Amino acid sequence: MRPSKIQTSINLKLILICFLCLLLFLLVFKSNFTPFQENHPSPILETHVSNSTSTPAAEEQPPSRDCPSLPLTPTCTKTPPSLAQALVHYATLNITPQQTFSEISVSLRVLQKKAPCNFLVFGLGHDSLMWTALNHGGRTIFLEEDKSWIEQIKQKLPSLESYHVVYDSKVHQADELMEVGMGEECKVVVDPRFSKCKLSLKGFPNEVYDVEWDLIMVDAPTGYHDEAPGRMSAIYTAGLMARNREDGETDVFVHDVDRVVEDNFPRHFCVRATLGNKKAGLGVLPFQAIGLAQEDPFFAHEK
Repeated sequence: MRPSKIQTSINLKLILICFLCLLLFLLVFKSNFTPFQENHPSPILETHVSNSTSTPAAEEQPPSRDCPSLPLTPTCTKTPPSLAQALVHYATLNITPQQTFSEISVSLRVLQKKAPCNFLVFGLGHDSLMWTALNHGGRTIFLEEDKSWIEQIKQKLPSLESYHVVYDSKVHQADELMEVGMGEECKVVVDPRFSKCKLSLKGFPNEVYDVEWDLIMVDAPTGYHDEAPGRMSAIYTAGLMARNREDGETDVFVHDVDRVVEDNFPRHFCVRATLGNKKAGLGVLPFQAIGLAQEDPFFAHEK
């Protein structure tokens, strides 16, 4: 997710800021349509249990004025901390996120339905705070290959949860690894730590494997030249995690699908059908694998 070149698109930056402001407006607007609860407090909130002989009026305590993060209450329209931080961050940032507005919108549509949720992102970059803010109240973890890059981001955004990971593959090995993925050992649905498949990534922190992820975004590692690690194993492992969860559904997104690896590997390891509206060369995220479950076939070849 690190920028491969300097990005100077002021228009995209303004769109992102406006988008975050719109999200804040919708949260505040929603809170204003609960007049009945404001005028008629719940009987549960007025119930007092006590063994004392004091009168209820004497024991009655004024309602707390603390502002909960989620959900917003009729008397509390305070901006969630993660959203406030994101607004300030992107309003003062001279670098725009790597994904375009149309690409972000694909993931946003699912986040709006599932958040707060568990969101795993392969890659750490200038857009990471945005994903954390959009998943306010949930858990968002970032996996990054460049340790020095993690330190740079942590200095600016210490609240982000990120981990350093090591990849031992190369982009030029993609064809070989695709053949490996066809083997029987790679078709077994199991915790990636215990998989015998060479494509399975086993070096993540335990908390990555122990969480059932609702969304997984593959936007790393680097994959734009032959000696780069490539996303072959990341894509395979994302599909394996999705199928290995005990209950529920996992949505998988893959960025940069105009490239060969990002186009071919999700077709085999992440989706049961060809979904979305791929626009070649634009890096749109077409591989939205909705409803990955254990009973689905692991391979989904395009007919």
